[in-house]
Amino acid sequence: QAQLEESGGGSVQAGGSLRLSCVVYGYSYSRYCMGWFRQAPGKEREGVAVMNNDGGTSYADSVKGRFTISKDNAKNTLYLQMNSLKPEDIAMYYCASQPRTYSRCSRYYLRDFSYWGQGTQVTVSS
Repeated sequence: QAQLEESGGGSVQAGGSLRLSCVVYGYSYSRYCMGWFRQAPGKEREGVAVMNNDGGTSYADSVKGRFTISKDNAKNTLYLQMNSLKPEDIAMYYCASQPRTYSRCSRYYLRDFSYWGQGTQVTVSS
């Protein structure tokens, strides 16, 4: 059974940066689509960025040019580099992975992602 463990969240001022990490245990994630999602208070969980097995990426419009998803297969770790943070980025951030190869790797289809971490909180002050 796969286990995902996020870290790196915290509190920063607007314009600051954070790097989130997601270590994957018990699962060879490199073959499957993985992503970062977030949920702000009172809002639905939304996809932020996804990466497919060959390194292709997709980002939400709200984070394009500011966030970068990457992975280090040797460390079984997925990253999200977040720059130029804004108050509207405040949310709990989750990493997630698909359990097998799907025909799509999309941030819109949360139901395709079976493995989720517990989340790490990001707070941005103006």
